[in-house]
Amino acid sequence: MYTLLKQENKARRGQFETVHGTFQTPCFMNVGTAGAIKGGVSSIDLKGLKTQVELCNTYHLHLRPGDKIIKQMGGLHKFINWDKPILTDSGGFQVFSLAKLRKIKEEGVYFSSHIDGKRIFMGPEESMQIQSNLGSTIAMAFDECVENPATHEYAEKSIERTTRWLYRCKDEMKRLNSLPDTVNKNQMLFGINQGCTFDDLRIRHMEEIAELDLDGYAIGGLAVGEPTEEMYRIIDVVEPFMPKNKPRYLMGVGTPSNIIEAVARGIDMFDCVMPSRNARHATVFTWDGIMHLTNKCFETDPRPIDEHCDCPACRNFSRAYIRHLFKAQEMLAGRLAVIHNLYFYNTLAEKIRDSLDNGTFEDFRKKYSARLSEKYQ
Repeated sequence: MYTLLKQENKARRGQFETVHGTFQTPCFMNVGTAGAIKGGVSSIDLKGLKTQVELCNTYHLHLRPGDKIIKQMGGLHKFINWDKPILTDSGGFQVFSLAKLRKIKEEGVYFSSHIDGKRIFMGPEESMQIQSNLGSTIAMAFDECVENPATHEYAEKSIERTTRWLYRCKDEMKRLNSLPDTVNKNQMLFGINQGCTFDDLRIRHMEEIAELDLDGYAIGGLAVGEPTEEMYRIIDVVEPFMPKNKPRYLMGVGTPSNIIEAVARGIDMFDCVMPSRNARHATVFTWDGIMHLTNKCFETDPRPIDEHCDCPACRNFSRAYIRHLFKAQEMLAGRLAVIHNLYFYNTLAEKIRDSLDNGTFEDFRKKYSARLSEKYQ
């Protein structure tokens, strides 16, 4: 259950109660695609990095090790040793982005595995069944992720199909949650708003799916190459039609500045691979801008990555040492950088929440929104 605690203009401060604990919003979810954060960071590490929610991927876990195996092992929480909320995405995005061959029909999508080429079918019922086997806290509805740019005609047909699929997802989840051997009988369902960059379709689709009174609502199909200002415009268009008493999730976003700006537009939840992916390539986020740790200027720099950060990497190691690890291609380099970036993102969300609690969010936004996108000087 979502509770709106406070609001500053459109920015919302809330909390979301689940069977696996309550998390505070705005919240950044750390992405553990295959049940692990890439970069050698475990669920035990996450607890020390202020992580509230971990996001795992239905498509990848279905292919490896298999959702039935995870159910046999007691569900995803036990499998990865994580007792806080887990959100699983539906697999829709991966089906449309990774599968080289795919065929969309009313019943679902036929596609080839990106691992071994094996032919697989996934529809709304299958996605719900896989996510039920995983036992995640929040399951995402199965939707079609349309490539940008798309024609208005195709996008309209797509949202109509996605709405029909959503009804099927809801019915199937209700059935699954009633079964005696279900891992998590309190699994929640979030619907996903689509419609490309067409205002009329975005609004119409949001109005239609809001009628289903789901546990939460996401905006999908953004952060896929369109200009940042266009993403902000779509959020502004959709937000007035999103239920006020349900959490709002902007999928796959984004940079620290994107998060601040989306919070200002009424968004509560975020996820992105950027902090871990960039970290593995020596790019880290700091309160003074973006830093590339392999730069020669850090060769003899004794300071931590970020002098304003108290993450395990910053408490214990210097820029010079971590630069050396990257140059020597040591695995520890990526691990330390990932630890820092995840901690930074979770601290960013924490500071946003604090500023909303104090009524100073707009001041925080003015100070940091542009600054966090600049190159470290």
